[in-house]
Amino acid sequence: MGVRFGQYIRMGAAGVKLKVMPPVITRAADVRRGVWLEYFTIGYNSLEAVIALSAGVLAGSVALVGFGLDSVVEVTSGAALLWRLRGDDVSRRATREARALKFVGACFLALAAYVAFEAGETLLLQHAPERSPVGIALAAVSLVVMPFLARAKRGVAARISSAAMHADSRQTDFCAYLSAILLAGLLLNALLGWWWADPLAGLAMVPIVGREGWNALRGKSCSTCGCN
Repeated sequence: MGVRFGQYIRMGAAGVKLKVMPPVITRAADVRRGVWLEYFTIGYNSLEAVIALSAGVLAGSVALVGFGLDSVVEVTSGAALLWRLRGDDVSRRATREARALKFVGACFLALAAYVAFEAGETLLLQHAPERSPVGIALAAVSLVVMPFLARAKRGVAARISSAAMHADSRQTDFCAYLSAILLAGLLLNALLGWWWADPLAGLAMVPIVGREGWNALRGKSCSTCGCN
């Protein structure tokens, strides 16, 4: 007897009954999960931006200010993904997917450009920030939160075949990497006086971020997530 979606079917003599959900219902649930993940991204990164920018200005930390601006980029990317997910019907899906992917790519390149400028300026001016316990705590919290958020986004991206959301998950990954870089830089500066550790690590991130942005702008999807 054929399986009919949305109805109960009997499996063998054991009498076990399962309910098979239609693919459209499963996709709708994944899209709703993606929407909530983007709402969390926007909320968390808005708070992160306010704290990082305020602490950065008070401590004279270029790295903290840069981290705050990265959070602004994350909010912008999250808003683009919300727009994409809100138009998930078949008639609009492909168009919104392409536009959102390019927008996220532009956010990547903007982030890479700023990190390069910030790191280069810090090295040239030999700018050593003041100690910032608030910045250290913020970087530590983000280092814990961002990997879980990125993994959740990748799971949704794979299930709904969204290259744009996968690109957004990569941007969340970079937020985690930058959190680690920021934490290391602030700690090394506070404990050992190594002011140059932060900008050097930031420069190492630039080609990776730039490559992801360029690929997204060209409409390239990932080869491992099943996105089209």
